[in-house]
Amino acid sequence: MLTFTIRRLLFAIPTLLFIALVIFMLLELAPGDPMANVPLTVPSEVKEQMRQALGLGEPAPIRFWKWLVQFFWIEPLNVVDALFGTGFAEDKLRIISWQNRAPVFIAIAERIPQTLWVVGTAYIIAIVIAIPVGIYSAYKQYSVFDQAGTFVTMVGFSVPPFFSGVLVIVIFAVQLKWFPSIYDTTLVVDSWAAFKQQVMQMVLPVMVLALQITSQLSRFMRASMLDNLNQDYVRTARAKGLRERTVVLVHVLRNSMIPVVTVIALGIPSIFGGAIITEQVFKVNGIGQLLITAIQANDLPMVQTLTFIFAVLIVLFNLIADVLYGILDPRIRYD
Repeated sequence: MLTFTIRRLLFAIPTLLFIALVIFMLLELAPGDPMANVPLTVPSEVKEQMRQALGLGEPAPIRFWKWLVQFFWIEPLNVVDALFGTGFAEDKLRIISWQNRAPVFIAIAERIPQTLWVVGTAYIIAIVIAIPVGIYSAYKQYSVFDQAGTFVTMVGFSVPPFFSGVLVIVIFAVQLKWFPSIYDTTLVVDSWAAFKQQVMQMVLPVMVLALQITSQLSRFMRASMLDNLNQDYVRTARAKGLRERTVVLVHVLRNSMIPVVTVIALGIPSIFGGAIITEQVFKVNGIGQLLITAIQANDLPMVQTLTFIFAVLIVLFNLIADVLYGILDPRIRYD
């Protein structure tokens, strides 16, 4: 397993470099002057700094190399400086956002907490609900619970967030007045009252996101359990006199979790990517909204950096899913 993990880590390096090159070339081939949308109010020295950071006027390979150095070397050095008070990254050009006129990683760090509060909480709640629902639905196939669960999950999976988001706002915020309809991103959680306010404003966006994620995961869980419940090893386990709870929750569940782990692991990068539509509906000032505004403003450094961060997360969690395969099923021998 260790050899496999190291081999996959080494294989991930050229994969990420290829993805970075593709993203760079796609944005490079986009029509128009990269600095055309920079506001006229931006001082000339800041514009010159942006030009130097982007390597404008230099060949494309040099600009690509500059971006890689900034992403993999200068930005991590700035994190070290911020944590330990050192000065390794002084006077080094960072990746600068054209919208904020500040390093892109500062803007990303400001938005990440809002996204994790909402999307991360929804994802955790969805996993906690979806797995037991999927297990019980498969075990009690065609029962009233299974039929009701199938109906709810199909509705949750079919209704898009822009509709369900508006619907819950009308019902719970406008008619019943139980929860706020707009997420207050300026709220600072420094007391019990502020924490309750934070929870109240999270309820509606979390509800919308959790419904959709739960629907997807529970269907995967149910289908995987049904495949394994009819296998020969399950009949053998029952014939040996094992308790039904042991057969289902130990033998069947362990094998059924393999495809579900893939779905869960590959869905985690979407937490950091934000839920673009839901963030727009509830005015959550998260990463998804940051990406949309960056695309609209042609903020090339921000779009390039965010896109590559998503690619890194997908490669990372794909690796984690592969490692979990070996833990869940010892028959898989990577070495």
